[in-house]
Amino acid sequence: MLAPPPLRPGDAIAIIPTARAIALGELEAGIALAESWGLRVKLGRGVGRKQFQQAGSAEERAADLMAALADDEVKAVWCARGGYGTVHLLELLDWAMVREHPKWIVGFSDITVLHAAWHKMGLCTLHAQMPFNIASKTPACVASLKAALLGPPGPITAPAPTGPVPNRTGKAEGVLVGGNLSLLYALRGTPYDLDTRDKVLFIEDLDELLYHVDRMVMNLKLGNLLDGLAGLVVGGMSDMHDKNPDDPFGLTAEEIIARAVQGKDFPVCWNFPAGHLADNRALVLGQKVKLNVEPAGATLSFNELQGA
Repeated sequence: MLAPPPLRPGDAIAIIPTARAIALGELEAGIALAESWGLRVKLGRGVGRKQFQQAGSAEERAADLMAALADDEVKAVWCARGGYGTVHLLELLDWAMVREHPKWIVGFSDITVLHAAWHKMGLCTLHAQMPFNIASKTPACVASLKAALLGPPGPITAPAPTGPVPNRTGKAEGVLVGGNLSLLYALRGTPYDLDTRDKVLFIEDLDELLYHVDRMVMNLKLGNLLDGLAGLVVGGMSDMHDKNPDDPFGLTAEEIIARAVQGKDFPVCWNFPAGHLADNRALVLGQKVKLNVEPAGATLSFNELQGA
């Protein structure tokens, strides 16, 4: 896997909405933050554009992304926000240009589809906070984004989980892959489906019915994506709920995942600070990592990047 070079003061970062519409005012905190790091911000044409829920048609959003990738001044594409709709861009992108102009793709949630597609091209990406709502995130979240962009990314520690599912201890090393569980599930059977064997898999999700979580996790299990993992890192499984609280599914999201990996011998870390959380730490997907899981907590460390 190849990584674009770290950004330097004076480099340009493009803010591109690949999914839901976003207004300029919603980006002010992110723009100010990037500029405080010495970066120049270029806004995509989709900022302020709205077609129903989306920041323009799929063709317009794909053209915005390709324009940023073709711009020699732009060293990273910071996706403006998630929502839904990035998947429609995949069949419209110029993949030769993507490979020939390696740049950081930065975002999470719906941006998982770009992480998966870039991974297929052999390129690292950043699963990290987007400019939308960044003012509400923790200092540690913001610091990890800066470190990942400007380099080098530091290790991330997670305390022991407080719920009924304990960490499964052990050490692992492998390429880090993954993202939002719902999007990984949606990409199953497509050319962008992940190969997880011998890799460290990260998953997170937000606002799902618990039986939907079980359906998605069973898909990963029956599709052998949970076989042969080097390790599993579970981030925020936030705001999970039952369709009918008077007739509960009976398991938490963590218990659903624990049941699916029962009997496997790889380490498992719970409640990792990444995902739809105030403390959403930046992860370099595609990079080789070391995972050390102990009863008292876990540490994820990033190996040195191989430049593109």
